[in-house]
Amino acid sequence: MEFDKIKLRERLTPLQYNVTQEAGTERAFTGEFWDTKDPGMYHCVVCDAPLFSSDTKYDSGSGWPSFWEAVDPDAVVRTEDRSFGMVRIEATCAQCGAHLGHIFPDGPRPTGERFCMNSASMRLEPEEA
Repeated sequence: MEFDKIKLRERLTPLQYNVTQEAGTERAFTGEFWDTKDPGMYHCVVCDAPLFSSDTKYDSGSGWPSFWEAVDPDAVVRTEDRSFGMVRIEATCAQCGAHLGHIFPDGPRPTGERFCMNSASMRLEPEEA
């Protein structure tokens, strides 16, 4: 899925654009969802694809929203990232390619993974009452 970069710049905030289109990172403990406990579904801010359920969100202490699994194994693409002298796994939206964050092998059971996401890459659709 290809998006017009000019229209994206108009629709997204500067931080959302930087994170999703330029693989930027918001500062820890500053994003909208790092400590949110509201039930619902987290969607990609670019294409609106469902990414994570609040049922898998947990407090990792990292300052970023963290999940132990994606809503669907095919919702997030994993790519080796060797930037900044580190080896990490980058997480991008499978539908549009937006940068979401990184995946680390230090999460809780049952997966042992920590999907460390940027709030700026997602929007929360609250669970209906």
